[in-house]
Amino acid sequence: MTGIGRELADMMDRRKVGILCVQETRWKGSKARCIGGGFKLFYHGVDGRRNGVGVILKEQYAKSVLEVKRVSDRVMFMKLEIDGVMMNVVSAYAPQVGCAMDEKEKFWSELDEVVMTVPKGERVVIGADFNGHVGEGNRGDEEVMGRYGVKQRNAEGQMVVEFEKRMDMAVMNTF
Repeated sequence: MTGIGRELADMMDRRKVGILCVQETRWKGSKARCIGGGFKLFYHGVDGRRNGVGVILKEQYAKSVLEVKRVSDRVMFMKLEIDGVMMNVVSAYAPQVGCAMDEKEKFWSELDEVVMTVPKGERVVIGADFNGHVGEGNRGDEEVMGRYGVKQRNAEGQMVVEFEKRMDMAVMNTF
């Protein structure tokens, strides 16, 4: 993501996006900085060569931030109060196919913990690169996803579906 902060801000402005979760930022550190165009980036990364997550907010939402919790270079949580509504935004970046199973289990454990700490009645939105294919068809999984998807479900996609079931959530978009 290095060098494209302003490009993202311009895209967000054109498309009228106020909150954007980003993954694979490859920025080291835990900071917040203005990226231009009235947008602010909150990010966390431990290695400038891999991983890293962030949330970009339009200035009006940046003023509403109550808490930022940088869990790891794969999971970041932000609490905002927008028009009296508590909004919890999670940016997550799952390990890719081929990564060690213990790394994948650590990621899902961190994400579970973050989502479970959100009080009932507050909204949760997860913007993530889950690095999995949930596949087409939803037999047995109707409560968490629609039937239109791409390709066959892989092991990482199954982990996504299992997470959605555990958290009583749903897959809203895949590509």
